Amino acid sequence: MSKYNFDKVINRFQTDSIRWDKYEPTVIPLWVADMDFLSPPCVLNAMKNRVEHGIFGYTHEPNDFKENIASYLKKHYCWEVETEWIVIIPSVVSALYSIGISCTKSASHIITPQPIYHHLRLAAEQSGRSFNEAQVETIKNRQILSTKSLNKVINNNSELLFFCNPHNPGGTVYTKDELIQIVDFCNKNNLFICSDEIHAGMVLNGHKHIPIASISKAAADRTVTLMSLNKTFNFPGAGLGWMICKNPSLREMASNRIGSLIPHPEIFGYVATNAAIRDGEDWRLALLDYLNQNRKLLIERINQIPGLKIYDIEASYLGWISCEGIPVKDPHQLFLNHGVALQPGYMFNQPDHVRINIATPHSLLNEALDRIETAIKSI
Repeated sequence: MSKYNFDKVINRFQTDSIRWDKYEPTVIPLWVADMDFLSPPCVLNAMKNRVEHGIFGYTHEPNDFKENIASYLKKHYCWEVETEWIVIIPSVVSALYSIGISCTKSASHIITPQPIYHHLRLAAEQSGRSFNEAQVETIKNRQILSTKSLNKVINNNSELLFFCNPHNPGGTVYTKDELIQIVDFCNKNNLFICSDEIHAGMVLNGHKHIPIASISKAAADRTVTLMSLNKTFNFPGAGLGWMICKNPSLREMASNRIGSLIPHPEIFGYVATNAAIRDGEDWRLALLDYLNQNRKLLIERINQIPGLKIYDIEASYLGWISCEGIPVKDPHQLFLNHGVALQPGYMFNQPDHVRINIATPHSLLNEALDRIETAIKSI
């Protein structure tokens, strides 16, 4: 039995939670990607100790911070990175938008997968560059960005591929062979890669995260990897992230707006991240056990509901549910009418899907699945 109580239902109303404050208290909100679990004790204690000091002045990164990150990457992903490759950023999302502009020319073309975490698509859209979405393929119930899909959208001005591994919303953890194919495509077509790997720390049983930049020297030279512990250890409101880029000229372009339009991280991001790196592993493994149980429950329940289908969840706490088998134009609204708020598929340009967040106590997930079943029966 875990020494961490993930079953505890914690009231998040009136805590300025984006997820919990959007709907009426009768609605179970399983949409925005944060967790309903307490952050690890090591993080809470580190934050408490820093608060008790009582002064929160302008802060530089801790002297050993990049060394800690490099050691963490080597331990968890067998990825050797030099500290000078690492650039600290306040968030992965802000870096997506700046990279879309700083690492491309105004006449460039950008490619994003589809469906994909909406900020990758919006970063391409708002860059002022032309862009296309490469439709992922469903292969053995896994959502995969294939070279077949990429070939349909590549053009002579293509310069940047936004990539996401583990895939959000699909939950896919790309294999080494799948990553090699994407790297080979980008080498052949001279594309930079911006890889969002924020969910890397939540790869579930039977799978292994491989950073795409670790595939080869060629991959490292054309990739900016974005990572953070915000999701894994549940402090997205008080965290930070980092970019990793071996290529000095690409790293300089990707870092262009940091410290100006993109601020430096703030004090508690350093405190929380360092604590998670040093002492968070026991909690992380317990979390993965709990998420594996929730994944099992979700798959069992969804597979019993006519008209719904769920893709394999190989990482994180997000499930991508196809509602193509039900005669409803807006499945998000259907489920909301029955007291469950899911992430609407139109945010990913697939309105006949919904995304569910299962990082919640078993009891809340069970109740939400009961309501989803009732909603389908009401059609």
